[in-house]
Amino acid sequence: MPTDRLRPLLAFGAGALTPLAFAPFHQSWIAPLTLAAAFWLWLHARSVGGAARDGFLFGLGLFGLGVWWVFVSMHTYTGAGAGVAGLLTLLFVSVLALFPMLAAGSSRWLADTDTPPWQPVLLYPAAWVALEWLRGWIFTGFPWLQLGYSQTTAPLAGYLPVFGVLGASWVLALTAIVLVQLLRRQPLHRWVAAVVVLWLAGAGLHRIDWSEPAGPSLTVSLLQGNIPQEMKWRPESRRQIVATYLEMTRQRWGADVIVWPETAVPYFHHQAKKDLLDPLQQEALRQGTNLLIGIPVKDGQGRYYNALVSLGKTPGMYFKRHLVPFGEYLPLRPLLGFFLELIQFPMSDFTPGGDDQPPLRAAGHPLAPTICYEDAFPRDTLRYLPQAAYIVNVSNDAWFGNTIAPAQHLQMAQARALEAGRYLLRATNTGLTAVIGPHGRILAQAAPFVRTSLTATFVPLQGITPYVRWHDWPLAAAFAGLLIWGIAQRRKR
Repeated sequence: MPTDRLRPLLAFGAGALTPLAFAPFHQSWIAPLTLAAAFWLWLHARSVGGAARDGFLFGLGLFGLGVWWVFVSMHTYTGAGAGVAGLLTLLFVSVLALFPMLAAGSSRWLADTDTPPWQPVLLYPAAWVALEWLRGWIFTGFPWLQLGYSQTTAPLAGYLPVFGVLGASWVLALTAIVLVQLLRRQPLHRWVAAVVVLWLAGAGLHRIDWSEPAGPSLTVSLLQGNIPQEMKWRPESRRQIVATYLEMTRQRWGADVIVWPETAVPYFHHQAKKDLLDPLQQEALRQGTNLLIGIPVKDGQGRYYNALVSLGKTPGMYFKRHLVPFGEYLPLRPLLGFFLELIQFPMSDFTPGGDDQPPLRAAGHPLAPTICYEDAFPRDTLRYLPQAAYIVNVSNDAWFGNTIAPAQHLQMAQARALEAGRYLLRATNTGLTAVIGPHGRILAQAAPFVRTSLTATFVPLQGITPYVRWHDWPLAAAFAGLLIWGIAQRRKR
């Protein structure tokens, strides 16, 4: 066992290595090894408090090296100085680290080295995944770096259409704790065999086609305007920005669908309607093309919405439902109003759209619309399935500059395509613009930080994956049952 002085370094180091399992590094094999190191420390901690401390340090390493890019958005694109942005980033990372801390403390409380060796095998993965699930829900959720995302192009990707990202996380956590018990020379041969079977089954499930064509192939053009974030909201830049997208659009007439990024039009819908949107509607009808355009909307009551507008044969409008805390709205405004004095986002007072919005239609098929952050959440992306024939995501990751954030965001979009068994068309301002196939593979991708359009073909699909049918509820019920059983066993001891 490591000395008391070495334990904090090992805990933090294991967490700091874990982001290498995710995009853009794609070293998926690291995830079970670093989690095994964490489980080893928690299992052998002197107390529940010691395990919780190691879990917190693991979380500081994981999120400190994995989501440090929030510093860029706060420092570069708001009024926060480097010191304030650094402190806010540290606070954000520390809050996220509470979830591994709770996973560690609860795991150690439920099962330690004195319990039968099979009990940690059941309880440690359940506690880890339960806290990942909670992190994806509480305070609207922040599911970044859930371990299952590291497997979108790895053997366990086959579990995503069946049990979602959390299902892959559970297999990784099970693998990690079995490795720990093997190192402790525990007689768990059946569990080793089960882990091997689970990995082979994941690879086999990845070969299944959960959907089938719902019509002939279509052509899509995804526009990447590469508008610098610092000039995007300047009034004097509006004419140039719109002219850029109009020129790119008119070079791609003939495509079945043309998609502009999130808030590609940097002023309100009612201001753009007469001079831009109405003429584009008529032009789209003449060309036989459907346009999907990101634009902010202000209603008659002074409420602001982040919207995706459909122009062409079946016009419509979708309002973003899942807003970014502190970026698009301020939670607990009476308590956190001081936050607005520290940072100033240009879009920080939006209203969420309703849950009863109908799906947009384009090129003769219903589609599942998502705006930016929404594609990080299965419950938002899959809401319109199985009716939707494909998924469209418009985003603007220019907030995070040339960091690892856009690659992580794209990997989460790959997971949504896998879970849905649908093509996902993703148009972004500065990258990463891409077409993702129903097996999660990137079929076409534009280079980042260049002005370009990505044209590709895709197939509208129909059918339903098991995950679309039941979402996370079977896993949630199973893990809740395991944890309740673990608590009962702990009370007996």
